[in-house]
Amino acid sequence: MVSVFLLLITGSAAMLLANQLTAPLLQISEHLRTMKIGGNQYLPNPGKDDEIGALVAAYNAAVQQVEASAEQLRLTEREKAWREMAKQVAHEIKNPLTPMKLSIQYLLHAYRQQPEKIGQLLPNAAQTLTEQIDGLAQIATAFSHFAQMPAAENERFLLAEAIQASVGLFSPQIGIAFVPPEEPVWVVADKKQVVRVFNNLLNNAMQAIPQERAPTISISMTHDAHWATVRVTDNGLGIPDSVRDKVFSPNFTTKSSGMGLGLAMCKNMIQQAGGRIYFETEQGMGTTFFVELPTN
Repeated sequence: MVSVFLLLITGSAAMLLANQLTAPLLQISEHLRTMKIGGNQYLPNPGKDDEIGALVAAYNAAVQQVEASAEQLRLTEREKAWREMAKQVAHEIKNPLTPMKLSIQYLLHAYRQQPEKIGQLLPNAAQTLTEQIDGLAQIATAFSHFAQMPAAENERFLLAEAIQASVGLFSPQIGIAFVPPEEPVWVVADKKQVVRVFNNLLNNAMQAIPQERAPTISISMTHDAHWATVRVTDNGLGIPDSVRDKVFSPNFTTKSSGMGLGLAMCKNMIQQAGGRIYFETEQGMGTTFFVELPTN
C-alpha cells in the first residue's frame, strides 16, 4: 500500500511538472498554428532563463519580424498600386493627345489653304476635341481627388454617337469607314469610357498597319433585341499566335513604347457595362476586334 501511495504521489508530481513544462510549448504551438500576416499576439515572458524562456523569446522575435515584413508588404502594395494608377492615368491621357494635335494641325492647314471651308470643318472638330478634353479633365480630377480611375457613370445614349466621336478624332489623318445603322441603337454605359475604348482600338489599328501598306480601317455595327456588336477591322500585320492569350493582360505590349494597359482597361470598361470584347486575327492580313454591349 505504501508503494502504491508513493507511486501515485510520484505520478501526480510528474504530471504536474510535465504540464508546467509543456504548457508554454502548447501555447507556442497554438500561436504558430494560427500565425498570419498581421495581427499576431506576443507570448508573455515566463521570466525564466532556461530553454522555455529562450523559446518564447525566439517566438516573440519571429512575430516582430513577421509584423515588420507585413508592414513593408503593405507599403510595397500601396506603392505598386500608385505606380499602376500612374501608368493608367498616363496611358489614358497620352492616348488621344497625338490625334488631337493632328486634328488641330489639319484645321490650321485647311485654314491656310482653303479658309472659305474652315466654317464647315470647325464645328465638328471643335465638338470632338471638346469631348476628348472633357474626358481628360475627368481623369485628372478623379486622380487628384481620389487617386483612382473614375467610376462608371452609366447613361443611356446612342452607340453610334460614341463611335462617331472617336472616328471624328482620327478621320482627318486616315480614312476610317463607318456607316451608322439606319435604326438607332441605344445602350446604357459610361459614354466617355466607351469613347475611350474606341480611341484605343482605332489607335491600335493604326499602329498595327505597316507604313508601306495603305491603311484600311472599317467599323461596322449589327444589333438584335439584346445585343449590339461593333466590329473594328484593320489590314495590319495581325497578332502572332504566341501572344494572343496575353493581349488583354495588363502590362503586356508588343510596342517599343507604351505601358501595355490599353486593351486591359478596354476589357475592364466593357465588362463593367455588362458586355465583352474579343478579337479574331489572321497573320499578315489584319485583325478584327468585337465589342458587344447590351442594348436598351
